[in-house]
Amino acid sequence: MNDKDLETILSDDYPIDDEDIDNDENEQNSVSSSKNNVELPSLKYSMYRPLEPCQGRVLDIRSTKKRTRVNPERAETRIGCKARMYLKRANDKWVVSSFVTDHNHELLTPKSTSFLRGHRVITHAQKNLIDTLNEAGVPPRKIMSVLTKESGGDWNAGCVPIDVQNYLGSKRRKLLAQGDAQKLLHYFIQNQSKNPWFFYAIQVDENGHMGNCFWADARSRLAYRHFGDVVTFDATYLTNCYGMPFVPFTGVNHHHQSVMFGCALLVNKKIESYVWLLETWLEAMLGQAPTTIITDDCPSMKNAIAQVLPNTTHKLCMWHILQKVPEHLAFVYNKHPLFKDEFHSCIHDTMTIDEFEFEWNVLLATYGLEENGWMKYLYMRREKWVPAFLRTTFCAGMSTTQRSESMNKFFKDYVRSSTLVSDFVHQYDKALNARYQKEKEKDVKTKSSKAILKTCYKMEADAGKHYTRKMFSKFQDELFSSQNYRASKDRDDGEKKIYKVIPHGKEKPIHEVSLDISDNKTICTCHKFEFVGILCRHILVVFVKKSLVNSLPKCFILERWTIDAKRHTIPDIAGVDVIQADTQISSTLMRNSLMMQFLEVAENGSKSRRKYEHLSHSLQRIHEEILAISDENEENLEASVPTPNFEATNLDESNIVMTLQDPLHVRSRGRPKSLRAKNPKENQSKPSGIKRKCTMCKAEGHNKTTCLSLKPSLTAEILFSSAVGVK
Repeated sequence: MNDKDLETILSDDYPIDDEDIDNDENEQNSVSSSKNNVELPSLKYSMYRPLEPCQGRVLDIRSTKKRTRVNPERAETRIGCKARMYLKRANDKWVVSSFVTDHNHELLTPKSTSFLRGHRVITHAQKNLIDTLNEAGVPPRKIMSVLTKESGGDWNAGCVPIDVQNYLGSKRRKLLAQGDAQKLLHYFIQNQSKNPWFFYAIQVDENGHMGNCFWADARSRLAYRHFGDVVTFDATYLTNCYGMPFVPFTGVNHHHQSVMFGCALLVNKKIESYVWLLETWLEAMLGQAPTTIITDDCPSMKNAIAQVLPNTTHKLCMWHILQKVPEHLAFVYNKHPLFKDEFHSCIHDTMTIDEFEFEWNVLLATYGLEENGWMKYLYMRREKWVPAFLRTTFCAGMSTTQRSESMNKFFKDYVRSSTLVSDFVHQYDKALNARYQKEKEKDVKTKSSKAILKTCYKMEADAGKHYTRKMFSKFQDELFSSQNYRASKDRDDGEKKIYKVIPHGKEKPIHEVSLDISDNKTICTCHKFEFVGILCRHILVVFVKKSLVNSLPKCFILERWTIDAKRHTIPDIAGVDVIQADTQISSTLMRNSLMMQFLEVAENGSKSRRKYEHLSHSLQRIHEEILAISDENEENLEASVPTPNFEATNLDESNIVMTLQDPLHVRSRGRPKSLRAKNPKENQSKPSGIKRKCTMCKAEGHNKTTCLSLKPSLTAEILFSSAVGVK
């Protein structure tokens, strides 16, 4: 604003008691409707400041010393300006009774006033957009960037980043007032009312607090019936404000993608929690136990699996075990650089149990580890992690819990350390939908395309017709690699023919292929078909180069890897993949539908000035018509957003009247450094350059909690607590 504009405003004669304001607008809008559209800061309410403000003193119970907290100073906005406007109500209209135009400060431009607190407001449309972005996992700072971009500049947004944070904070507090665990229960009940195959179970302690929690939707239960032969189980990820470990049950589908079989939130990692979880999960999967389950080396998991799944092969994660070896054998690693390679060769290159036993004993004798406790521990559990013992067990090619950990990384984009459990289940559903969307994309791509053949073998053409594109690629790699081997008949063993397969130009390794044409049984010493489910290069070279098999036998096509893996309908879960939708359309769905239509209209209307003006006038006219339409006889859909409706369920009243308290949580000081529980080696690999400093004695190397100067006071507190019976 220049001096000429200011002079023009101050020279205008504003009517007093003569100008009426027809609508019921506030003072801010009245002042903003000046002739030259110059915005003025306004004060809408009277405020009083206490004569004795709080000094901000905090009493430290341990040290009984007073410390003064210095609050940041804020600029004073009351500068004694006499400019004001008084309104009064007369004849159902607002009348300007007094208007003082004298200012003792420089006036702001219209764009600048958008940053004043009295002029900032989040519109209803912006709130809807903020809610949508927040539910999608977009942080507040990026939400503000979207609002600024949509409005054409920060001065047009009408709010600042702190306003977005305050709006989300107030909404969060309102949700917390309803009870986080109670909202979670409502959400589960609502989902079960929509689809009876939605399964959930919640443990409750004697005080009504939420304990362990498990849930699985219909899609997860159906996926388990098709691909539940191998399951990975991991509990190292923390995803919520209560610090409850997130435990996903993960498998692999016919596209070799990770698929969920349900998940849980646990209060602890004790054996009782794991036993309850496995029993509940097995109940949700209709008692069908997996063939193989892969976990990390956790004693509680081990005991729980042995108790609940005695007939399931329990395999330990190879990665977790190999990560711990350098920690326990650091003296060997430092002294003998070749030990690492020889140890890995003993584990990965031995095909049979006898070969492993021989190489293991040689390794112990070479490095003098016969009495080493850690090596004895590994040897005692060799049947659960050494490949030579597990090659004949189907594991879908998995030897680690990487599937579960990859899902943890995937969920990281949807949740944060401050996420409520009720919010987490919503974000979990969104993440799950994203996974199923990718699976559908692969289904469409496989069924609408034809495999590219690179050889003239009919066996390759058969594989292209049956396998999904991902698994066909793996089969094709094995078929190509078979050309690097030579096969020669070694001997006859009754009806079986034994072939030796050796790489070209080498003498080792030697693989034996046992072929029985009459029974369609072919076994290789590498046991890749038994472990992964596709034929290995050693069997294929015998089939191709010896011309023993032309077409790919159906007995070697594992159905779980085929295009029609989900073709067969499960009788007891028929139709669970069809999610029942509400017959009542919500305002959210209608708003989203209209927004999609408006985007196309706005795109065409912004191509020329003439189109823009026509569309702008048309929208104003349509808006007035919409406001004039009466919706008194129609149901108000404003509250019909997809939030849990407890009264709409048709379940037992015993479930409805239950009040669930929030989980107990002892919050540690500061923000969690990671959402995943890390081992000591990972923490040591990233040393921090900041040294902790005690706030009491000012010494480095410890904090206030472990300060030695506070030990007497801590002891006194413990004795006092014990005396009064506080545990």
